[in-house]
Amino acid sequence: MSVPDFLQARPAEPVLVHPARGEVLPIVCDSPHSGTAYPEDFGAVLPMSLLRRGEDTHVAALWDRWPEFGATLLEATFPRTYVDPNRNESDLDPAQIEGEWPVPLSPSIKTQQGLGLIWQRISKAGVATPLYERKRTVAEVQHRIARYWRPYHAALAQAIDDSVSRFGAVWHLNLHSMPNDVYQRLGRSDAPPLADFVLGDRDGTTCSPEFIHLVGDTLKGFGYSVAYNEPYKGVELIGRIGQPQLNRHSMQIEIRRPVYMDEDTREPNAGFEPLRAHFAELMQVLADYVRQQMSRG
Repeated sequence: MSVPDFLQARPAEPVLVHPARGEVLPIVCDSPHSGTAYPEDFGAVLPMSLLRRGEDTHVAALWDRWPEFGATLLEATFPRTYVDPNRNESDLDPAQIEGEWPVPLSPSIKTQQGLGLIWQRISKAGVATPLYERKRTVAEVQHRIARYWRPYHAALAQAIDDSVSRFGAVWHLNLHSMPNDVYQRLGRSDAPPLADFVLGDRDGTTCSPEFIHLVGDTLKGFGYSVAYNEPYKGVELIGRIGQPQLNRHSMQIEIRRPVYMDEDTREPNAGFEPLRAHFAELMQVLADYVRQQMSRG
């Protein structure tokens, strides 16, 4: 697999942590799928133009002002197609591994779709193309988990625990983008038009209704369309973190990619800077909301 020059620089760490600047608030944001540092041992046989369709390209850059508003921002540097931080460590199909996995596995529907912990295919226009010509060995998969997946989860857990320890609460935003043909990929011919934003709280279980609707109403005020839990509800990360009964609020934000970029070239389009400016306004709204919640004790 030939890697373009602009992707050659590989950060030393699998996750970058951008701490709050100035005032610190119990807000943690993470972008697990925007990484573009493709490891040399990837072994995928797809052209980079197709492989990159798995990226949430530019998502961390869109939200990069969060530390100015008191939040901690984390971003994965590696691509989710290599190993996906938003999947459980056991979300693997034994049939995709060469050798015997040492512990029981629990493949989910995501793995059945080829989109589990180790992706097996990429889709475009409803056509799924395999990533590999051979199975990954046990050692290869274990390396990806140990070197990339676990450090990402450890850094995110540390940021969450630090906020809870210091403030007794945390508001977590799990940041993503979604392809424009998502319903086609899901085989949904009767689906509604895809919204500009899909906010997920696993059907009301991972954050307070007030929090998710504050985000949704603010985005609608900017002129964007918003849907809740359709077609994305949130997966591993918000499921682990979100416990609103313990004042641990977690929600997933999906942006429809054409709102801010060209899906074929991966380049920002004319909507990128306006969206980034709107996000700064949203950050101020959420920072004020969190201060208000903390003042209530």
